[in-house]
Amino acid sequence: MRGQKFAATWDLADIFAAGAPQGNIHTKFEDIFTEVDHLQRQVELIEQTDKINPSEWKAAIESIESIQTGLAQMNCYCTCIRAAHTSDKTGDYWRERTTEISVRFDPLVHKVQLSLAEIDEGTWDQLVTNELTEYSFILEEWRREAIKRLSEKEEQMISTFLEDGYHGWGDLYHSIVGDIKLNFRMGGKKEKLSVAQIRNLRSHSDQEVRRSSYHLLQETWKDQSGTLSLILNRITGMKLKLNDKRDIDDPLEESFIHNRMNRKTLQAMWSVVNSNKQPLVEYLNHKAKILGTSTLQAHDFWAPVNNEIETMSYQDGVDFILEHFSKFGTELESFARNAFLQKWVDAEDRPDKSAHAFCAGFPLSGESRISMTYGGHITDTLVLAHELGHAFHNHAMVPVPPLNRNYPMCIAETASTYAEMIVLNAAMKKAESEEQKLFLLDEKLKRSVMNFMEIHTRFLFECKLNETRKKGLVSAKQLKEMMKAALDEGYGGSIAGLSPYAWASTPHFYMTKTPFYNFPYTFGYLFATAIYAKGEAEGGDFERDYIALLEDSGRMTVEDLAKKHLGEDLTKEDFWMKGMEHCMRDVDEFIRISESVHHLR
Repeated sequence: MRGQKFAATWDLADIFAAGAPQGNIHTKFEDIFTEVDHLQRQVELIEQTDKINPSEWKAAIESIESIQTGLAQMNCYCTCIRAAHTSDKTGDYWRERTTEISVRFDPLVHKVQLSLAEIDEGTWDQLVTNELTEYSFILEEWRREAIKRLSEKEEQMISTFLEDGYHGWGDLYHSIVGDIKLNFRMGGKKEKLSVAQIRNLRSHSDQEVRRSSYHLLQETWKDQSGTLSLILNRITGMKLKLNDKRDIDDPLEESFIHNRMNRKTLQAMWSVVNSNKQPLVEYLNHKAKILGTSTLQAHDFWAPVNNEIETMSYQDGVDFILEHFSKFGTELESFARNAFLQKWVDAEDRPDKSAHAFCAGFPLSGESRISMTYGGHITDTLVLAHELGHAFHNHAMVPVPPLNRNYPMCIAETASTYAEMIVLNAAMKKAESEEQKLFLLDEKLKRSVMNFMEIHTRFLFECKLNETRKKGLVSAKQLKEMMKAALDEGYGGSIAGLSPYAWASTPHFYMTKTPFYNFPYTFGYLFATAIYAKGEAEGGDFERDYIALLEDSGRMTVEDLAKKHLGEDLTKEDFWMKGMEHCMRDVDEFIRISESVHHLR
């Protein structure tokens, strides 16, 4: 129903409301503590018994599943409280309490994993064929990971110190960035804005606003570079030391495990990306001509090519998303509408909230919450669609056993990118003029640049950072030089004025639980392109097939997922080339229309 009004702020009250199935947060905390005590007795019983008892094993696995789900619910709640109001310390309090549980819980999980690894193959096959069939994939992972673990005492000590040490550095980064408030003058009025609010000005129709806001942010990152370089050094150093203790030589190995990905898959993908950047260079050069410059300036990258259709209110953005989601399938549109009706989205533009957009999934209640700062542009609408894609993925996983919902980040970014693609491609088909289509093509190609140039830059930088940090502390000056070299290689000199402080402004480098959180975006972008092409070719009720793919995303490798649902081999460049060719056709269309509309040659 078009025109239905939706709130731009979320409701967190019912997450741990009195009378809710999961109880209030105080009750839930005590319940999980009790469950950990019970798990400890179960683990002791397993360790003391020589004979394998399938029912005991199943009970222990189910206890782990329940505790992990409860902790995930509490951690997401803490994240949302902190994001909604950076000055609110309630989330920090409950984060500390969940850490108390994790310090006791993690070593017990480690004991279970070690015990699983010690089971002989014959007994193991019998166990997963009968009692634990639905968990066979994740338990096989646990057995493999246990081999690379340290002694029980060492792992327990590491678990104890990670939160206040390693993860604490990441929390400090987000706290510092969240507290930054900048004075910015626009339209004769001086305002104090957050990093997210300043960043939203990157697509403003006024070039001077774009330029001054961009340079204000660069000065801010420069001012913070001393502190942020220290944080980045400590995070990277701790990660390398842990890898060294576990005899892991390649910093990428942990990311391959987290993403359930074969090294050949990543190599094939980057090979195709790296050899197909020239069309994007041509797009960027053409956009520079439209904006009246010989080389595209960094502060103009997000600039609209048609100012008259650049703005889009939150309400119009919601209607835009729902309209185009409905063309894909009834469940996606119905889910998104319900998310807005239930106030799962905090899109309000205010200075005291998190600088970064995200989607938090609450596994106990089967809900999600989305945080972003909506600035009134089509780019904000696409960010909202992106986060709704994550939320729909969480929705699709509700019928799946909780242990099998732990999907890799590269597939998470597939679901979010796919939702963006549905909206953007549908809008392009509906474009009423060449000018409007050019505007939408520009938005789409910006995403290609981000995934093929920007993300490749981040990957190159993080590889170099790990290599350099092994030799000692890396100064802010070195980080600047390393980032500049990565930008030169990633973008090939196609954009002028790119920030050498991108190492400070990119939160993904400071995410302690997801190393190398860069290539999953490129993977997701190309993988989503393949899924979209398959959906267009098949037509009909493809939504059901897509949901089936999402349901499987936590219980197989990405290679097996592609083989089962797409009939494709991800280790071959041919697969990635199909997606790349699809993206490059957008460049040809952009150049054709821009030459017609703007009379460029």
